[in-house]
Amino acid sequence: MELNEASISRRNLLRGAAAAAMLLPFGMTLASCAAPGGGGNGGGGPKGEVTSDNPFGVAANAKVDAVIFDGGYGVDYVENAAKIMEGNEGLDGATVTVSASTKIAQELQPRFVGGNPPDLIDNSGANSIGWNTILDQLEELDDVLDAENLEGTKIRDTLFGGVEAPGTFDGRFVALNYVMTVYGIWYSSSLFEENGWDVPKSWQDLKSLGEKAKAQGKYLFLWGKEAATYYQTMVVDSAVIQAGDDVRLPLENLEEGCWSHPALQGILTILHDLIQSGYVKPGGGGTQFTQAQAQWSLDQEALLYPSGSWIENEMKDTTAENFMMKGIAELPLDGSQTTPAGTMRAEAGEPFVVPSKAKNPAGGKELLRTMLSKESATAFAKSKLAPTIVKDTVPADGFGSTALVSQSELLAAAGENVFTIKSFNLYGMNSDQLPIWNSFLDGKMSVEEITKQLQALTDKVREDSSVTKIEIK
Repeated sequence: MELNEASISRRNLLRGAAAAAMLLPFGMTLASCAAPGGGGNGGGGPKGEVTSDNPFGVAANAKVDAVIFDGGYGVDYVENAAKIMEGNEGLDGATVTVSASTKIAQELQPRFVGGNPPDLIDNSGANSIGWNTILDQLEELDDVLDAENLEGTKIRDTLFGGVEAPGTFDGRFVALNYVMTVYGIWYSSSLFEENGWDVPKSWQDLKSLGEKAKAQGKYLFLWGKEAATYYQTMVVDSAVIQAGDDVRLPLENLEEGCWSHPALQGILTILHDLIQSGYVKPGGGGTQFTQAQAQWSLDQEALLYPSGSWIENEMKDTTAENFMMKGIAELPLDGSQTTPAGTMRAEAGEPFVVPSKAKNPAGGKELLRTMLSKESATAFAKSKLAPTIVKDTVPADGFGSTALVSQSELLAAAGENVFTIKSFNLYGMNSDQLPIWNSFLDGKMSVEEITKQLQALTDKVREDSSVTKIEIK
């Protein structure tokens, strides 16, 4: 399959190990070029009457300018919400223009600098704007969650737990992440049932499963070069599931020695042993990620694949018939995990922001409110095979998707016991981590060496005084 830049970009933001590219030099921020905003009134344009149908006071005949990242989810879901919004008689003639982009930073940084950013932006993909450059130029979005949705229910009460965390920086909720992403390990349930294989419950189970895979001429895992850090995500998340904040907070806050935690080291050691035992297909460093994923989903050369829940939609055209894709939460090291049963990484992705200096920030918020309606959220889940942050929009049969059903089951089992990882995104570390993980997965690096190199990258960011640090709790 031909490599798709937009698809890579969208996935790269969604996964925790992905890069929100820092496209300006460290120390140079857009805030230095344009005055910070924040009060909620935005660009000072005309205001409309605040009513139950118009909670943000969108002016009569207002125009709304939305720029949406055109990745794996496309832009049609926002276009659909725009049509619903334009049909809201309480808005008195508002119109919405939805523009697609795969290069958010390149196209929108000049507009931020010029003081005329769009009213709503999906700041997603590898070409997104670095968060540390625009945080003080974004509206706080608490009022969106406190508003009633189109069905008359307070939006905050309709959402999954923990959805504010990925978009909250220094106590300010400025990015509403729309798509609920479950991070897990994905497999063909029909293949497992056919062979009588048990789904692993911890990293201790993987060697025996690798032996069974090898006996069938298959591998346990495989990878593609652009997605090598999916394995970093799996390792880190698994260690957090094993040991909780003892692992998470040192990594998030760039502490010395954070990569040497025993849970991380134990998981890295097992993964290294799996690689050396020939249970991980070699050569992924020279394979495009979509081709590697097709080797798993279509050719079934490997049993397991770590990914965010976008994987089904991404590979829907290259998945074997009757694959019956399902997911499990990433695995603890062993049976002595300190976190509650069901704990998993699940976070909202596709971050939508409303710039304070936009001409019509009220219109941007109203479009978000419309997207959070049950009608819009259900339509997204059905067409994209992924849940939004709005609960109760996926039926029991998952619209016929076993992967979507398993996502719902995992979220229900986790409840409030979900976590996210911010630091890799926040400081744009993915591009430097990719070659390290490609080398490790190819069997060319020891546990000691990968620990040393990952720690060195962390230390470099921590010691760089030009990089603004944000404490993560």
